[in-house]
Amino acid sequence: MQTAQIGDLTVSKFILGSNPFSTFSHQGHDRDLAMRNYFTTARIKACLREAEALGVNALIARGDHHVMRLLHEYRAEGGTLQWLAQTCPELGSIERGVQNAIDHGAVGCHIHGGVMDNLICHQRLDEAVRGIAQIKDAGLKAGIAGHTPDVFLWAEAHVDVDYYMCSYYNPIPRTESGEHVRGFNEQFLDTDRTAMTTMIAALSKPVIHYKILAAGRNTPREAFTYAAQHMRAHDAVCVGIFPEDNPHMLAEDIALLEEALRGM
Repeated sequence: MQTAQIGDLTVSKFILGSNPFSTFSHQGHDRDLAMRNYFTTARIKACLREAEALGVNALIARGDHHVMRLLHEYRAEGGTLQWLAQTCPELGSIERGVQNAIDHGAVGCHIHGGVMDNLICHQRLDEAVRGIAQIKDAGLKAGIAGHTPDVFLWAEAHVDVDYYMCSYYNPIPRTESGEHVRGFNEQFLDTDRTAMTTMIAALSKPVIHYKILAAGRNTPREAFTYAAQHMRAHDAVCVGIFPEDNPHMLAEDIALLEEALRGM
């Protein structure tokens, strides 16, 4: 599999996402529940091992208690995926989320996209600056995520991070809270995707493209082709899977990305 560089960290172009493991379907309550019922610890670990076997070497997952316990068990059994941690707003401050990443073996950490959207809205960016400093002081790769170009316009001007997590879509407003709101009528607009990929072309740091499938709303071939067209040399994609729908989903998604990249 092709790789990308985040500083001196080498990551696979396809990075496994974990929203389905944490039951964030972005498709409504019933779908969240289906993921909660399907993803036992054993099944999640099976997905991680399959990803390794297919050439994936990195996982993006939340720094919550569920993920930290899961990764402890996975590593004890020989698992080798590198963990890029996302701060977890329901556990408290950015600093708390960063410390979880530091304490539990992450190689990088980024501030949650919804939190960044909210901080931009309320002009409380000093909290992000402190969190990034904490990540870098611990020797981890530091990043920020976001669902709007405004996040990255600010970052380019004010902070020095190692990578960006750029969402193709901005499905819910984050004016009241940075946390995801379950049950909200989420919107996935083509105009948001166009705005974000236009922004990505001008960014100075490696970008991990996420929500490229619009939480299952885009056809996989179109989504991976579009992403490949907008990925630069050291960019990657982050994609979660739900094998109950298709037990071959991970292998098929990786194959689609590799095919699309070969065509560039």
